[in-house]
Amino acid sequence: MRVVEKIAEIKSIVRSQKRTEKTIGFVPTMGYLHEGHMSLVETSLRHNDYTIMSIFVNPTQFGPNEDFERYPRDLDGDLKKAELAGVDIVFIPTKEEIYPKGYKTYVNVEGITNLLCGKSRPDHFRGVTTIVNKLFNIVEPDKAYFGQKDAQQVAVIRKMTSDLNLNVEIVTCPTIREDDGLAMSSRNAYLSEKDRLSATILSKSLFEAKELINKGERNREKIIDFIIQRINTEKDAIIDYVDAVDGDSLEQIDFLKGNVLLALAVKFGQTRLIDNMIIACE
Repeated sequence: MRVVEKIAEIKSIVRSQKRTEKTIGFVPTMGYLHEGHMSLVETSLRHNDYTIMSIFVNPTQFGPNEDFERYPRDLDGDLKKAELAGVDIVFIPTKEEIYPKGYKTYVNVEGITNLLCGKSRPDHFRGVTTIVNKLFNIVEPDKAYFGQKDAQQVAVIRKMTSDLNLNVEIVTCPTIREDDGLAMSSRNAYLSEKDRLSATILSKSLFEAKELINKGERNREKIIDFIIQRINTEKDAIIDYVDAVDGDSLEQIDFLKGNVLLALAVKFGQTRLIDNMIIACE
């Protein structure tokens, strides 16, 4: 496994791989790798001849009062996991390599970024689309892999990729959960033992809401109210949002039909967690 820090070097490697007609899979991450990340790697390894992972804690997707400085980092551990999994290259650029002095260009996807997480994190997705677009231009992957846990992020990236005619296929992989149902996330490391236990209410409420839908409930407000009531049984949970939207466009719906995305964001202590579930409603 090679570790690369410079854009020029990784571009050169990519060109050499493409000359031999190798397919390239790409797994962009912010590090502090867990089984969710490694499931993306495993899928890429099955689909492609060559797999590249990036590790870059992207400052432009963090708001002024968010957790950029304290975001969990473990580069040595990450590199060991990547090598053990069979990653061919790990790209670990510095902030200065990605955003050199005088940097002024950003990518903004309108509309879809104002919903769900975008309401409370207004500049977040501009940072996401900018870094992902840059990484796509640097790595030139055939396929890029993202987790379903970040459902809005995936929808935004799909929209950007389509609108800008980017030559990459976006592959969404299932959310990986702990044994107790909590969606795996690097931010889970922030949780106190008490909050970690309380946070299991997120997946419990989603799975219970799915049962209601499978039994025939199609009223959006009733499903949202049910999830809110379940989350509020944990007195330390602070709800950012709970919503049920179209699974593709993320647009508001009055009646649950087709692919429906149940999505939520909730704070436990200082830690904001997201989770979601896509349900096919006939």
